[in-house]
Amino acid sequence: MLFSEEMIRTGVDALAERVSSAYRGREFTVVSVLKGSCVFAADLIRRLPIPMELGFVATESYRDGVTSGEIELRYLPSREEVEGRELLLVDDILDTGRTLHFLQNTLIELGATSVATCVLFDKPSRRVVSMEADFKCFDVDDSFIVGYGLDFAGRYRNLPFVGELKGSVIEAATLQQSDVQ
Repeated sequence: MLFSEEMIRTGVDALAERVSSAYRGREFTVVSVLKGSCVFAADLIRRLPIPMELGFVATESYRDGVTSGEIELRYLPSREEVEGRELLLVDDILDTGRTLHFLQNTLIELGATSVATCVLFDKPSRRVVSMEADFKCFDVDDSFIVGYGLDFAGRYRNLPFVGELKGSVIEAATLQQSDVQ
């Protein structure tokens, strides 16, 4: 275990205070990146004592559970939900930066006036796109983490804490996949 329920709760509380200060008196929309950020986004918005709207976007890039591939857009808010709005794009982790960079640019192209980024975890050692989150809770090392919305091949999202996935689990899944191909 790397982050307990209590550590996460404390981090999200502090983050909600920073977001509330930044957006107080302004209309904005929180856009949650599905599926990974759903747990984090739900906890975050419940702690925001200011008016806001909620939208969702979905992408896919980790088809085998470990390796990031081409980003595919699965779901996007309507133009009416984006155009002329200030958006806070919320994701579980800023890893390579490719997904958030892609989504930020896409939402700006759809007419958002601004798109700030907010992540639970930042993994700067893996960055391949020059990008920093506007809001973040925790920095993490280059390990594969699961729990609190983060998954491995669709599993472990429901854990109330965040832990490092054992290498043996990743290796077994990789071997199993190569047997199928």
